[in-house]
Amino acid sequence: MRLNNLKLKNFRNYETCELDFPGNKILLVGKNAQGKTNLLEAIYYLATLSSYRGGGDNELIKWGAENCVIEADIYKHDTDIELQIIINPPKQKVLKVNGLKRTSFSSFLGNLIVVNFNVSDLLLLRGAPADRRKWLDDAISQVYPAYKDRLNKYSRIRTQRNNLLKDFKNFPQEDFLSVLDEQLAVSGSNIIHLRQKYLREIQQLACKKHKSIAIDKEDLKIVYVSTVTGEFDTVENSIQKPEKILNFFNNALKERRAEELARMQTVVGPHRDDTAFIINGKNAVSFASQGQQRTIILALKLAEIDLTESIIGESPVLLLDDVLAELDNERQSFLLQSIKENTQTIITTTSLAAFSDEYLKDKKIYNVETGRVHEVN
Repeated sequence: MRLNNLKLKNFRNYETCELDFPGNKILLVGKNAQGKTNLLEAIYYLATLSSYRGGGDNELIKWGAENCVIEADIYKHDTDIELQIIINPPKQKVLKVNGLKRTSFSSFLGNLIVVNFNVSDLLLLRGAPADRRKWLDDAISQVYPAYKDRLNKYSRIRTQRNNLLKDFKNFPQEDFLSVLDEQLAVSGSNIIHLRQKYLREIQQLACKKHKSIAIDKEDLKIVYVSTVTGEFDTVENSIQKPEKILNFFNNALKERRAEELARMQTVVGPHRDDTAFIINGKNAVSFASQGQQRTIILALKLAEIDLTESIIGESPVLLLDDVLAELDNERQSFLLQSIKENTQTIITTTSLAAFSDEYLKDKKIYNVETGRVHEVN
């Protein structure tokens, strides 16, 4: 898989921008706050229909403009594909593949697939559960495009259910709440099943990567912590079928009914779940050093590349956003040496000093300054 070019109109600090990506190694060089990350964010949005920086779609539009456009030509499975997204709040975004509109997220996702590794990822373990859920959901959505539609359906049901819980004291509607309970449980059970499946698959790869970086001194384990099924140990437990999870979900909703009515919100479901990372039997958030936590994330990202390639049959596009400067020399070298030659890699950096002359040989280099991009000869 390869990204051939990117075109932007009124995206972040870019009024217009057209950038070619020849070859498999591209470097974007420039000082901070010049627009390097914005370019990677646009690529990530094409792949996931969300920003890894958070916020609403309206924040992507250049100040003073009414809408923005992201376009790209990609090459996947020996086929040229044109992608276009028009963001025009409050209207629904327009998605096009080869000039034809797509009416669902699942019919657009899966064309461009990326693995993104940025500075904020290094804080993933100490971040909020919502950060880990977003990482997991974005990763799954790319390899299983229908997952995004399931997330959106679950979110709509949960919003409707929360509104009902808020009004329940004055307007009790037991039958309607039971209907929403069933819809929530069915939708949420499928989400939990796919999360278990993905984490089980990536666990095996991440553990091997982690042992290589940590010189086989530590064992890494991933645990999915669910408000519905309890802890799912990706090493010892079997993936649960949606039907079994559904039974757990229905029982959990019944057990927590009084609490939900009192709090006037849904407290059970995948929107409250989390992922834990365990080293030698201890939670990495509480016991791992900063270096150990960064090793976990590095192993996780490298595993994500391999898992994605095994599922789609091609290497995804790798986005490295200023992350090299935050890694020590050992981890930096391990990362660069682990990237396969056929993996197109786009790297942002403030300086080329961290790269050897050999690494820079035959690499495409662009300078980014105040929303303008120039090729470096």
